[in-house]
Amino acid sequence: MTLRDDLRRVAYSLYERRLRRRGATSEPPRHIGVILDGNRRWAREAGLADPSEGHRAGAAKIVDLLDWSQEAGVELVTLFLLSTDNLDRPAAELDQLLEIIASAVEGLAAPDRRWRLRVVGNPDALPGPIAERIEAAANSTAGRDGMQVNVAIGYGGRQEIADAVRKLLLRHAEAGTSIEELAEVLDVDHIAEHLYTSGQPDPDLVIRTSGEQRLSGFLMWQSVYSEFYFTEAMWPQFRHIDFLRALRDYSRRNRRLGQ
Repeated sequence: MTLRDDLRRVAYSLYERRLRRRGATSEPPRHIGVILDGNRRWAREAGLADPSEGHRAGAAKIVDLLDWSQEAGVELVTLFLLSTDNLDRPAAELDQLLEIIASAVEGLAAPDRRWRLRVVGNPDALPGPIAERIEAAANSTAGRDGMQVNVAIGYGGRQEIADAVRKLLLRHAEAGTSIEELAEVLDVDHIAEHLYTSGQPDPDLVIRTSGEQRLSGFLMWQSVYSEFYFTEAMWPQFRHIDFLRALRDYSRRNRRLGQ
């Protein structure tokens, strides 16, 4: 450890404390969505031949994020772990990624954690054994009183909206409602009731790592009035100070919610 390293560590600690104090005086976002991007790029830039090492490092970072969120008073975190587009990756890479994700979810559901997990996405898009492991892990957290954590796996925003409309049509068909009758009363609330996140508040803040500035289909319906924060840090490098900066930026926004 050099003198420069010591000075850097002290400066980082002082800056983190200052951000903490500022965050303590502002209202935290109730719901944060996080796009955990940059795992493969981090592995490549670190000189690792196997991109799955990046995914493993990213999976290990999730617990830190949830601890920080809980400490800040956040009630709900939605993690974008696997999109429907990711399912088109080469079989060998996808198999490793699915195993890493399933193991990560099982770790989040461990008895020493208080988080309540909810799977959002299309489980039919996943291999049966993987979907069963993820669902079993989430079900084991029912009744816990800690922070709610959504794990978006096999998730696509367009698919979610299509599934919501399909469920809505099927429900009304079973009730004997005609298409004409439904068209007369249909509004956005009817569709929202059938989204994967039904009954939950929309995200106040969406964070994306790795420098990319797009949603990639993440919570397309729910994020219409969300605030967005993009950071250059790749997900495995995401630090507490980066999280606190996102909260500081959020606290400075003038949220008009479409008005």
